[in-house]
Amino acid sequence: MTRADGRHANQLRPVTIEPDFLRSAHGSALISVGGTRVLCAATLGEGVPRWMAGRGRGWLTAEYSMLPASTGERTPREASQGRQKGRTIEIQRLIGRVLRAVADMEALGERTLWLDCDVLEADGGTRCAAISGVYVAAYRALDRHGLSRVLFDSVGAVSAGIVAGEVVVDLDYSEDSTAEVDLNVAMTGEGQFVEVQATAEHGAFDRGQLDELLALSAAAIGEIGELQRAAVRD
Repeated sequence: MTRADGRHANQLRPVTIEPDFLRSAHGSALISVGGTRVLCAATLGEGVPRWMAGRGRGWLTAEYSMLPASTGERTPREASQGRQKGRTIEIQRLIGRVLRAVADMEALGERTLWLDCDVLEADGGTRCAAISGVYVAAYRALDRHGLSRVLFDSVGAVSAGIVAGEVVVDLDYSEDSTAEVDLNVAMTGEGQFVEVQATAEHGAFDRGQLDELLALSAAAIGEIGELQRAAVRD
């Protein structure tokens, strides 16, 4: 299958990761996946939430937002509406869960690592781009403080789905909005699954299709991992 943008079914959009994009952040990265761009920052602070104090363990938490002009029409800031939307809460919890899966909280000590992901431009796969980019930001922040050992593995994510009956990876917005099946997959650098979110939007799918979707996702995340490793070494 050749897609509308000329890609093959198993082909990622062009991906770039620019480390240390922000001068003032402890760690940062701008990740671009096709037309999707997410600015990721990591900040290390002393102390942990009160319910964790005295345990000798750290905490890692994430926040996610879409800038008003990140989509075709202006989206009001959630702060102006007095509360976060359910989608935002879901995504930032996802980002935190995924990064905590590869973090040694005892090695972090009683510190908090804040991860901020702001979508500058959205063209599908924003949560997956945020996960892949913020890993680099987190590593850079920890390494700056001599704590790179906290992250014992890398983690990346990619979307996949069934579009017009074909299994494809890394959906742009036009594909995502019409997909029969939509997946978001997060995996470690060692090839273990951290999270698989799969939804039949317009029709059920079988085990064979799921296996194919996961195989395409694993290969794509492996490619992203190569870029991440180059970015943390830069």
